[in-house]
Amino acid sequence: MIRLIFLTALAGFYSNLLLAQSGSISGKVTSKGVTLELANVGLVGTSFGNATDADGAYHITNIPAGEYTLVVSLIGYESQKRKVTLSAAESRIIDFELVEVAGSLDEVVVTATMKEVSKLESPVPVEVYNQTFFKTNPAPSIFESLQNVNGVRPQLNCNVCNTGDIHINGLEGPYTMVLIDGMPIVSGLSTVYGLTGIPRSLIERVEIVKGPASTLYGSEAVGGLVNIITKQPSSAPLASVDVFATDWGEINTDLGLKYKLGNKVQALLGVNYFNYQNPIDKNNDGFTDLTLQDRISVFNKISFERKENRTFSIAGRYVYEDRWGGDMNWSREFRGGDEVYGESIYTKRWETFGVYQLPVKENINFQFSANGHRQNSVYGDSWYIADQYIGFGQLTWNKYYGKHDLLLGAAYRYTYYDDNTPATRSGDGLDNKPSITQLPGLFLQDEISLNETNKLLLGGRYDYNSLHGSIFTPRINYKWNSPDKKNIFRVSVGNGYRVANVFTEDHAALTGAREVVFDGELQPETSWNANINFVKKLYTAGGTFIGLDASAFYTYFTNRILPDYETDPNKIIYGNLDGSSVSKGVSLNTDISWQSGLKALVGVTVMDVSVKENGERFRQLLTESVQTVWTVSYTFRHLNLTVDYTGNLYGPMRLPLLGELDDRAEYSPWWSVQNIQLTKRFGTQWEIYGGVKNLLNFTPAANSIARPFDPFDENVVFDAEGQVVPTAENPNALTFDPSYVYAANQGIRAFLGFRYNLQSLIR
Repeated sequence: MIRLIFLTALAGFYSNLLLAQSGSISGKVTSKGVTLELANVGLVGTSFGNATDADGAYHITNIPAGEYTLVVSLIGYESQKRKVTLSAAESRIIDFELVEVAGSLDEVVVTATMKEVSKLESPVPVEVYNQTFFKTNPAPSIFESLQNVNGVRPQLNCNVCNTGDIHINGLEGPYTMVLIDGMPIVSGLSTVYGLTGIPRSLIERVEIVKGPASTLYGSEAVGGLVNIITKQPSSAPLASVDVFATDWGEINTDLGLKYKLGNKVQALLGVNYFNYQNPIDKNNDGFTDLTLQDRISVFNKISFERKENRTFSIAGRYVYEDRWGGDMNWSREFRGGDEVYGESIYTKRWETFGVYQLPVKENINFQFSANGHRQNSVYGDSWYIADQYIGFGQLTWNKYYGKHDLLLGAAYRYTYYDDNTPATRSGDGLDNKPSITQLPGLFLQDEISLNETNKLLLGGRYDYNSLHGSIFTPRINYKWNSPDKKNIFRVSVGNGYRVANVFTEDHAALTGAREVVFDGELQPETSWNANINFVKKLYTAGGTFIGLDASAFYTYFTNRILPDYETDPNKIIYGNLDGSSVSKGVSLNTDISWQSGLKALVGVTVMDVSVKENGERFRQLLTESVQTVWTVSYTFRHLNLTVDYTGNLYGPMRLPLLGELDDRAEYSPWWSVQNIQLTKRFGTQWEIYGGVKNLLNFTPAANSIARPFDPFDENVVFDAEGQVVPTAENPNALTFDPSYVYAANQGIRAFLGFRYNLQSLIR
């Protein structure tokens, strides 16, 4: 017993002696002067380490003497390592200042306030999606790439030619303004086709603002903005290639090349080519499931180096597209005829845009853009030939005065539009009369920093439309954030307006057998919008980052222009709504990142878009009540292999029927498109990726196109008033109609591709 006590005491003595000779490391972890809680700090290859406390402090004890690598990591920040040599009984103090990962917590955004500002500091909520997001589900166009963005849905408008637009919070494509580098390039006639052909290799990020932005951007920015930000030549890779193909026969190629035009001029060239020439009819309705396309787009951006880092860049893009869909037996010889039905569209489009900072002490910028769009289309035996030219110039002055950040601007837009429809005919209908619209405007914005946690933005815009007169749009935004910026609260109220051109915006007005009817002269639409947004960032003890972004929105419309498919099944009637329309709902985005490499972005939007007229309230056509999207990624770091699982889920939509006897479903089912992808990286330059799209093989019902076997209505019987008469051959009183569309007819398919990036030449 005495011996056991002696040995225990001896062991305790040596143990205390060893501990006395052990060292310790302590310190603080901060970023931009703010302490960071729950950052992981540890010694590589050992079990020594812990997480920082609420004051950003850490303390690691009982470390034996030796050489170590001390590492600190926190989701959303760049990890840091330091070599540490620790002698016996030595105590070291080592502090870390972490840098946020670019494009993560504090992105720079420009869309909300028309100037560069941190996303966290912006009084207007902006969603940012970078190239990494779009690579999780590669697509040949921005139109398709947005299918996994919460609250945003690419909507097909025709089962035959597969053209479409972008819906934001349930509002149709004409309410969404699409910008390239802040310039209103894709609008009007090009809304239908302009979202294709932008080389993805040149896209830096996409910024999305939901709700009216007419205060800064004018007409068409009623539902929201999609701003495509292209790369700067100085930060782009020297060369890039991205090519993929599917087993349906689709081939997409993106090329990028950076080059110099002298010591102070850098340029970026991008080419996109998409080809699909394989008619497929898996639903056996006699029509192509996917439109055949042959498209090429060439983009060039030139940046000039100037004194005092003043900005001057100019860019241009040319797009040519040839697409057709229709009867499987259609060929070019039938174009525009009434023998075999086909929809054939030739599109030629050019754009140029840029920004020039004036050589004065004040921050004054001149922004400009111009574009021309030529379209030659046939829908069966109906021809649509259209030309549109838009010129735009804008001068902005940004001035800081105490707590005020002022932005003053003057803008002018000229629009020329001509086509072969009644839209551009004189009053007597005998002469052609192109539409010319001039739209000068003035806007003022004051961003007031009340203190470190409160910010107020006041703005107003006045436009004078040469056809509709004066229009004023105000807005107010308020933002509060906690001192550590882990909690942000925003409130926005604003007004929007839109001047509609039915033929340039609504594909349904051109296709099928319905007659287009205007109920009086169309007046500008107006809307009021309110939005509440809350952002919270959480860090768990295990180093997991959780980001929550919740919003509630409400938009009230007057004078809204909605196509009426239901009063007369043979007509599409356009007129200003004699009543009101409301879009309201809530959305939540959840972004979770684990230290293991697993990441998940899940979004849900629940909305109610309704119309009230003549005392009756009804749900808007082709608008889902629930939308869910997700992107889940995991990287096997030792294999350089990433797995991406993406998808969406939509609730039922009310669909346009052709009358009471139409036997097609009034509502779409719940439906989902899901995809999986594997990406293998070889060093820093090569990637090979492949996977399966539409895993569930979802396609709409085979009868989505009404009477595809009689596209010219040769066997349809009409009465004296033009109404369809039910017959034994046509018991449901249907006419040919491809507007009953809510999802693509393209089913499951495999894809395979590769990427190559060369950052610089190796000498």
